[in-house]
Amino acid sequence: MGKSPNPRRYERDEAVASAKLLKTSPQKLNLVAKMIRGMPVGRADSALQFSKRRIANDVRKVLLSAIANAENNHQLDVDQLVVKEAYVGKAMTLKRYRPRARGRMGKIFKHFSRLTIVLKQKDYSGDISPMEAARLAGEMAVVSPEEQAEIDAAAIDAAADAPEADNDAAADTAAEGKE
Repeated sequence: MGKSPNPRRYERDEAVASAKLLKTSPQKLNLVAKMIRGMPVGRADSALQFSKRRIANDVRKVLLSAIANAENNHQLDVDQLVVKEAYVGKAMTLKRYRPRARGRMGKIFKHFSRLTIVLKQKDYSGDISPMEAARLAGEMAVVSPEEQAEIDAAAIDAAADAPEADNDAAADTAAEGKE
């Protein structure tokens, strides 16, 4: 009788990883995040690995975590993953002071950022098996082998009858045109 679970925030073909409190300003982090947006994950990983920016190593860790989440938690194909979103936000700011001339204080702000990376599978069919559809609906679909054979036979008959009906209609229209 508890509360119902929250709906999933992302699609079935997406995986997410995030990092909080990265020690850099959001502006600097966004330069690195902008570099990988829309890239396949292999290219994004190499671009981050060979980037000269210090924060690229932390961004790469988040990307690898998102790839692991996609593979292990969502059973997505790693070779077809693309960086759909990489967005940056502000986290806390440490305020420090430095003594200045004539008894004054100069403010120093040490900014922290947060990063979220969303990966999407490129060629995701979106189709799910009947068993998974039943599981998602909360009930198991149980069909006996005889019932399954009847369903298959009806589908085969329907597929076989459909082209004949089309051919008969085409023959009738062709005969009317000759008269």
